Amino acid sequence: MSLQLPLAESDIAFLHEVERRSGQNLARCYQCGKCSAGCPIAFEMDHPPHQVIRGVQMGMRDLALSSRTIWLCAACETCSTRCPQDVDPAGIMDALRRIAYAEGVRSPEQDVPLFHRLFLGSVRQFGRVFEVGLIAFYNLFSGHLTKDLVIAPKMLLKGKLSVLPPSMRHGKGMKEMFARAEALEAELE
Repeated sequence: MSLQLPLAESDIAFLHEVERRSGQNLARCYQCGKCSAGCPIAFEMDHPPHQVIRGVQMGMRDLALSSRTIWLCAACETCSTRCPQDVDPAGIMDALRRIAYAEGVRSPEQDVPLFHRLFLGSVRQFGRVFEVGLIAFYNLFSGHLTKDLVIAPKMLLKGKLSVLPPSMRHGKGMKEMFARAEALEAELE
């Protein structure tokens, strides 16, 4: 059962689209704010998570899709764990990112989508994150060329980073996992 408010048809369609993509019933959220209180990066967000969810409940498509919040969400699941109604705000933020991306809405945080693409590309290629490659490509493509020049050598010398990428032990399983995820993504769109 979905939230029933006097909304325009397009607003209701947006609400239903977010519910379908996230698998959540947004009517369950009663705006207690526990998701926002527990969010470790809420201080960086333009709207705390519970306000973004309220925006979706109210059919405020532009507010939700243009918010920095959906791009800054680290999907740590702290919000989802704290929710007394078992709503998954992290899943809702993910659904909003996917909708924004599909509609060509540009993130106000340009480096965040770049980081996501590079992170997933590293996992796809190596089976886990190759930190040195991720850092190098991120700094190159984001224009932060000298960002980690001071700390990287220290981390390499202490053995915290490896110059060589990890070997993939379960390459077939990883390819199957990505194929399933892409099929699910296509199904949701």
